[in-house]
Amino acid sequence: MKTQQELAAIAGKFAIEGNITDIKPLGNGLINDTFKVSTDGADSYVLQRINNAIFQDVELLQHNIEAVTAHIRRKLEAAGEKDIKRKVLHFVPLKDGSKTYWTDGETFWRISVFIPDALTFEAVTPEYSYFAGKAFGNFEAMLADIPDTLGETIPDFHNMELRARQLREAVATDKAGRMAEPKVREMVENLYAYEEEMTKAERLFREGKLPKRICHCDTKVNNMMFDKDGNVLCVIDLDTLMPSFVFSDFGDFLRTAANFTAEDDPDTSKVGFNMEIFKAFTKGYIESAKVFLTPIERENLPFAACLFPYMQCVRFFADYINGDTYYKIKYPAHNWDRTLNQWTLFKSAEAKLGEMKAYIESL
Repeated sequence: MKTQQELAAIAGKFAIEGNITDIKPLGNGLINDTFKVSTDGADSYVLQRINNAIFQDVELLQHNIEAVTAHIRRKLEAAGEKDIKRKVLHFVPLKDGSKTYWTDGETFWRISVFIPDALTFEAVTPEYSYFAGKAFGNFEAMLADIPDTLGETIPDFHNMELRARQLREAVATDKAGRMAEPKVREMVENLYAYEEEMTKAERLFREGKLPKRICHCDTKVNNMMFDKDGNVLCVIDLDTLMPSFVFSDFGDFLRTAANFTAEDDPDTSKVGFNMEIFKAFTKGYIESAKVFLTPIERENLPFAACLFPYMQCVRFFADYINGDTYYKIKYPAHNWDRTLNQWTLFKSAEAKLGEMKAYIESL
């Protein structure tokens, strides 16, 4: 952990206004180290250490973020928005104006302007799920015509074909000797039975039927900022934004928000797909995203709600077969419990496909 003096020295490399008066840890993020930098000037700032073990191309990462925030800012200005400072993130360049990040060769840092009088919420309720749907749909809508070329900050992040290949490799190598377990062989058969259906997005893309959009790829309620009256200000945590299918933002939100319990709850009787959350999020999302959604994207939104628990089930299961080398575990069967949880959620969502399709048609 850096000392206050070291953090102040790093912050001082950026073109911030005023003198630094205090630096304190901010938030509870799992990826980046984040600090609030207070000054005697008009603004406070957010100092972040970028986790370059996960985001290995920091230059691409910042290029994506700067292109997106600049595009959104131009749209807000054209619309006559008066509160732009709170409606889109602003990253501060180095004092020489060369970049919006600084590195000593090992660690990478950036600074954005702190958004004042803003709140985030952790609660997953129908009300906040509706707000989330509307905010993330609007985020995609504003970026539907972005002229810049953006890259994948985490290549193949939501590529189901890749995840299916990784599972088959895990089964073939059987590093931890777990294929001898009957429950493991049964789960392999279950997942293989759905592989062709669950990899259809990649096939549709190759056929030219399904476009890629600029997506957030980490759609959670706490990745939005609200004003004190409950209005959405802006979408935050932009490190994962990249070209992807709209299924990424739609399905990934529902995978966590629409599960009645945590993703690693070993009691599968508590697991289920919450249609109230689905309806609230979908209503908000389509209200914003209908301006650009193609018929094939819209009709496959229920597929996306099934895809993401299936994909996460495959990932947890492959790691279990491999001997728990990727996800941190708290006990030996942790990844197996996660696998069963997500399989149960997938089957619950699949059972409600008809209801999901009917609801979307009704909007």
